[in-house]
Amino acid sequence: MAVHRIFGVELSPYSVKVRSYFRYKGIPHEWIVRGPATQAEFQKYAKLPLVPLVVTPEGEGIQDSTPIIEHFEALFPEPPIHPREPAAAFLSALLEEFGDEWGNKWMFHYRWRREEDQLSAAARLAEVMAPPGLDAEQQRGVAAGIRERMVGRVWFVGSSDQTAPQIEESFEASVAILERHLRSRPYLFGRRPAFADFGLWGQLYQCSTDPTCGRILRARAPSLLAWIARMLEPKGEGDFEPWSALEPTLFPLLEQQVGALFLPWSDANARALAAGQEEFSVQLAGRTFTQKPQKYHARSLAALRARYAGVRERAALDPILARAGCLDWLRG
Repeated sequence: MAVHRIFGVELSPYSVKVRSYFRYKGIPHEWIVRGPATQAEFQKYAKLPLVPLVVTPEGEGIQDSTPIIEHFEALFPEPPIHPREPAAAFLSALLEEFGDEWGNKWMFHYRWRREEDQLSAAARLAEVMAPPGLDAEQQRGVAAGIRERMVGRVWFVGSSDQTAPQIEESFEASVAILERHLRSRPYLFGRRPAFADFGLWGQLYQCSTDPTCGRILRARAPSLLAWIARMLEPKGEGDFEPWSALEPTLFPLLEQQVGALFLPWSDANARALAAGQEEFSVQLAGRTFTQKPQKYHARSLAALRARYAGVRERAALDPILARAGCLDWLRG
């Protein structure tokens, strides 16, 4: 049987997201840790120096976690990850994008904000990235270099002294919402994983492995932690629920996080890039959030707006998006 190869790193949220998807679909694959021993093979197929990279049995290299999943979803539509209900299917895709783009702020900020988390992540990354045969002192030197480099890149997700309270409050509020929602179902949209599960899970799985976020999750979110463990080897346990059953506990995430924070930030980022600005500020829930604009986020917003424009049946969807404060941002 043809086997795909996934080049990834355990500490990469997007790598484990793709691996979880392949496991759910039952697509034969080999997990290959990208490191010094596999770098030459990685470079043979990768167009960008980023994981994950999926190499097909035919020798095609595919990168970027969301396009990877969309590519294979067309080839392997069963078991499904998209609810049949059009409104729920789009909301799942919206939350997948939210996880990838805004959830990454939580993960990256917490991982590289405090010394305890910095040391933990740097040591684990050094185990993967360091050349073989180093002694303990040399290994610590590699970890120190990783730590210095990554701490210097927190600006990439907008993490700063100014924005730290906003990012951490967003994480804690989202954890509380998801904990309530997952008390009565195994996955976000019912009894099988949806597109949204994979995007949010990649970030929250990483959070669960880091000291500060891990303590928050263990203290406050047992149902969310159980979902994180479940998504390592996700399985369909039934069908998707109708949006009417999901809405009481999942709508707050759309309203308080996607509509109030993620989409206005995404729009401001895209506008800043179009204007050639080196930095932008946007009001999010009454507070100023400042960071450097990022090109990838502007492309992903354009893709999200195109997905919304392609929804044929909007009679049920638009009122939900309007109440959540999302509709105008998606219309662009």
